[in-house]
Amino acid sequence: MGSITNMKLSSEHDIAKIFNSYVAAGAIGTAWELGLLDEVRTQKAVDIDEFAANHNLDLASTRALVSALATSDILQRQGGAALPGRLLEEAYRTKSLFHWLALGSGSLFARMQYVIRNENREGKFYSRDSAAIAYACRDANTQFIDPVFLDALKSSGENFTSVVDLGSGSGERIMQVLDRYPESTGLGIDIAGPAIEVARSDAVKRGYGGRINFLVGDARKLDYRDEFAKVDLLTSFLMGHDFWPREKCVSSLQRLRKAFPSVKRFFICDTVRILTNDPRSRHAVQEDDVPIFTLGFEFGHALMDVKLPTVEDWEGVFKDGGWVCVKQHHMLPPSLTVLFELVPRDADAINSVRIELLLELWRLVNKDIKIQVVQA
Repeated sequence: MGSITNMKLSSEHDIAKIFNSYVAAGAIGTAWELGLLDEVRTQKAVDIDEFAANHNLDLASTRALVSALATSDILQRQGGAALPGRLLEEAYRTKSLFHWLALGSGSLFARMQYVIRNENREGKFYSRDSAAIAYACRDANTQFIDPVFLDALKSSGENFTSVVDLGSGSGERIMQVLDRYPESTGLGIDIAGPAIEVARSDAVKRGYGGRINFLVGDARKLDYRDEFAKVDLLTSFLMGHDFWPREKCVSSLQRLRKAFPSVKRFFICDTVRILTNDPRSRHAVQEDDVPIFTLGFEFGHALMDVKLPTVEDWEGVFKDGGWVCVKQHHMLPPSLTVLFELVPRDADAINSVRIELLLELWRLVNKDIKIQVVQA
């Protein structure tokens, strides 16, 4: 009888944790946006009532916010103070992912029972908070993606002079490249006119006005323009799945190759499918061992009727699209995100010669080390 009782209590406890974690996910994003997480990390003990008063927050709701975070060991409560919990640092590192899920995409999941029905999946059948998603994505880029991208730029060995960022948003990516290459110029292309205006204004305020321009355009349907002639670096971040399905992706890649005749590198970065709808991927995960972000990202995009490619799907389009992938850079989290480093197919022979020369130099320096070259 005792073991049955314990099992019942354990099950009830586990279910309660699931219920409470739903609230805690939104609380992490909220506490970050309000500045509470930063203040606790800095001060180690924050008076809850004082924090609410200083930030013009409802007192009862602020106390409840701390309780929500305490249930998941993000914070601890000691009297009237909020202290760091066991999981504060990891929650802070992944805060943007919780913000994306609970605040940016909350309205999508809250209407799950409606969106999943076929009779409702026409026209504009879902909504999300685009401002909250943009807020989360900026931090996710800084935390997880930017270091990998900047390192890949450096290791490419190229001295880029002109960059185009597809889906440029705030223009932050272009500014990073311009900082790395002081003589370079940049062009941002985004389908959203309002985003372009904000980015243009921000670029001027930050002193990039003479080096950056922006234009409204659909990255999937670009044709050659005179200002594309000398572009040697092309980038696309977290929008690659919009190129799909396969036929459209191949067509878009071909158009981009023709539109940018002088490009030396094309970096495509996107989160790939590893869990839902039988991914058939060497990177697939099982449902009892799912990393952070994966389920929310893949389920959310399924609800929105967006097809997410696997790594293998991507690998299968580059050749037909006119490109060769010379390197993959993997990031986890968010989920499995891959930075594909592409060169034009017609540049493949040149790159092969360059690689062979480097390998030969390596052999001369390290005569006792055997190197096996595997041709893709």
